[in-house]
Amino acid sequence: MRIATTRYLFILLAGITLHASPARADAATEAIRKGGVALLIRHATAPGNFDPENFKLDDCSTQRNLSDAGRDEARRIGAHLKTLGLKPGEVLTSQWCRCRDTATLAFGAARDWPALNSFIRDRDSAPRQTAEVLARIGRIKPGEKPLVLITHQVVVTGLTGIYPQSGEVVVVAPTREAGKSGLKVIGSIKPPEALR
Repeated sequence: MRIATTRYLFILLAGITLHASPARADAATEAIRKGGVALLIRHATAPGNFDPENFKLDDCSTQRNLSDAGRDEARRIGAHLKTLGLKPGEVLTSQWCRCRDTATLAFGAARDWPALNSFIRDRDSAPRQTAEVLARIGRIKPGEKPLVLITHQVVVTGLTGIYPQSGEVVVVAPTREAGKSGLKVIGSIKPPEALR
């Protein structure tokens, strides 16, 4: 009897786990349509883990760049978000080429914002950049067109605690507690969902 109960509990928990993601995706979709949120998007697929040692911000040939699959992924993410009802307000991007390309392919255009740059090599800038992004999200008004931010894993993780996949969209809303700007994670849209 104990084994059957354990199996039943495992099946029940597995079912809850399988259905949790679509519910969060539905909440994210509803928030995108309603507005008053920000979309934190990790750039589309760019093979490798880190930029080369000779990395230069103004020279794409020295950076990790989107693969052909990543370029296609960026286009499909933009198209999928549009089918979900996204009418973006401001679209801001990191100055890294893979982020700029993701933004351009998904949304047509974007404005560079250094606060979205990776701080993987300069951890001292993380608190300043995080505070700057939180302050911008904090200025979003209820019902305002969604703010779209294309950035890096390290920035999304620093803001939300989530380790996003390439091309993952994390939908957040501003919060204000005791006069401090913060954010609440509403849900996420993972790349496989975005590419259907």
